[in-house]
Formats: sequence, C-alpha cells, structure tokens
Amino acid sequence: MRRIAITVAAPTLTLSLAGCGVLGISGSSSSAAPTKGNDMTVGVLMPDLINTRYSNFDYPIMKKKILELTKNQGKVDYANAGSSAPKQAQQMQKMIDDKVDIIVLDSVDSHAIAGEVQKAKDAGIPVIAYDRLAEGPIAAYVSFDNELVGEVQARTLLDALGPNADTSTKVVMINGSPTDPNAKQFKAGAMSELNGKVTVARSYDTKDWNPKIAQKETTQAVDAMGKDNIAAVYSANDAMAGGIVKALKAAGVTKMPPITGQDADLDAVQRILSGEQYMTVYKPYPDEADAAAQMAVFKVQGKDIQFDALTADSVDSPTNKGIPAQLVTVSALTAKTIKSTVVADGIYTVSDICTGAYKSKCSAVGLK
Repeated sequence: MRRIAITVAAPTLTLSLAGCGVLGISGSSSSAAPTKGNDMTVGVLMPDLINTRYSNFDYPIMKKKILELTKNQGKVDYANAGSSAPKQAQQMQKMIDDKVDIIVLDSVDSHAIAGEVQKAKDAGIPVIAYDRLAEGPIAAYVSFDNELVGEVQARTLLDALGPNADTSTKVVMINGSPTDPNAKQFKAGAMSELNGKVTVARSYDTKDWNPKIAQKETTQAVDAMGKDNIAAVYSANDAMAGGIVKALKAAGVTKMPPITGQDADLDAVQRILSGEQYMTVYKPYPDEADAAAQMAVFKVQGKDIQFDALTADSVDSPTNKGIPAQLVTVSALTAKTIKSTVVADGIYTVSDICTGAYKSKCSAVGLK
C-alpha cells in the first residue's frame, strides 16, 4: 500500500483490477463474515448544485450501482447541501439519527464537517470520503488524482501558449475554494508546471467555486493589468470558466486567451468548440462513482477482500493517517479529443453537444 499525503497525489493502478476480474469477486473475506445483507441504506451527501456533475452524473451513477450490487434491495438516502456547510452538517446529522448503514460524503468544508464524521463513527456508521477528503475518522477515500488535474491543466495551457511563452507571459489564476482541500492540490499541481515558465500576475482563491465571484475576480485582473496583457487564464473548473468568459467579453475581449477548466460540463464542451475555452479536464465519473458504491456495499457487508482491492492506495488528511484510498487518473479534453472522451464514454451524445450554432463547429472536428 502506497501512502500519499493530502497535498500530494500519485497515479494509481487500481483501475486495472477491473480488467483482471478482482472487482467482480463475490462472497466475503474468510476472515470477516458479512455484517449485513442487501437490505442496507447508503447515505449519499453531495456538496453543491453549481457543478452540474454531482446531480447529473455522480449521484445517479452511484445509486444505480448500489441498487445493482444489492439486487434492488438496498436504499439510497440522498441530499445536496447547496454549497452550505451548516446545511450539510444538518443533513449528515439526520442520516446519523436515521441510522443509515454507511455514508458517502462529498464535503462542502472538509474541516468543518469533521465533528459529524466523528459522530457517525461513534454511532457505528462508517464514512467514505468522496471526491474531497474530509477530516475526521474517514473509513476510505475515493477521488481523482488531484495534483495530476492541476498538472494537466497547466501543461495544456502552456501548449496553447506555444514555444514563445516565457516569464514575460502573464497568466491569471482563478483557483477553487479555500475550504476545499482538492483546490489546494489542483493549484499545487498547476504551479509545479507553471513556475519558471510564465508569470502568474494575479491569483485568486474563489469562495465556494462561485462563477459570479470568479467573474468579479477576472474583472479586477483586467482593471489592474489591462485586457491585452492577459495571455491566458487558469480556471480550476468549468463553472468558473463561464464567469471568466463573461468578464472578458464585458471588457471588450473578442478573441479569448487560452482558458482552462475541469469537469467536462456540457456548456464547457460547447465553449471549447466555439473557441471561448481552450480545455477542460475530463474525469471519468463512472469509475469514481462505481468505486464509491462498491466500497460502501462491501464495507457494510464485511467483504474485506473486495474492499481492500478497491483501496490499494493510502492518503493522509490533517487529522488522520493511512486512510485506504483509490485515486482515479484524468485526461485533457480539447476540441480534438471530445469524441474520444465524453462521447466515447457515453457522457454526452453528439446530438447533446452539436446543437444550433455548434453544428458547424462539430463538423470541423469530426463530430457527426
């Protein structure tokens, strides 16, 4: 088992287990009999509605897998906090009071939720941290390789700037929420690629990943630097990239500089086609959500062999060490790779993407 600090992420080989048939093992470990059958309740807590992936992909995929694994006998108790840490704490407390069997938690504020994680453990309810590593006694963690996300964003941004980019090239960074530990990893990964190659002229940590705040921050950067002096904008996700584009258009920018993103939101994919956004990071949500669903079911049923196969990595949070984990790899999505990523994986159909004004752009990149 490899140990990875919360500020460092490393590529994982755990996904290859599926190809070897390990993830399809049935039955329980000989050292631990199942603690419960299929009649379980899995609590699922998602953090916000700003990022459409949670309601459109993560939760539906997770629910479908849980029902499949429990032969439709299991139940899923779902709640979305709408970016409110206090609301999420209340939602989690209700799940504890309702005595769900396990909780899959994507935290709004990884530090603030630690008390509820401890309460869940005290009540005998394991908590699996999903996408963001919450503090407290987490039973397991599944997420993407977050530093790699930042590295991919920055490398693709540098490719877009071309060989003439140097330390006189000015980049604005619109980073994620300071309460999200993933945002720190994205930023660290990006800076590991950008340092010494370009100048980060302005950098902002954006509360709640809010696109309106990102728009204001971009306007501040334009006012301070001048619109013609911004060579590129590093945006940590797609929702904020949308706000960045609005700010640049309002400032009179007609040809967008390279802008990054993350999550492969549909409107971001369309912005990439139209040239308003250069790239996004494609994260295979089915892999992450399936892994979380399997972890939850196997944990409740005491299937240690299967659970251990899913968590061959290890991470440290500020409060706990050696948390069993799976870190899923990611890839860059540009106009040239739309077909081989989100279309090939069934996230979107060509008809979803190629609407109205985007039809001619789709034809130009072979989307038919």
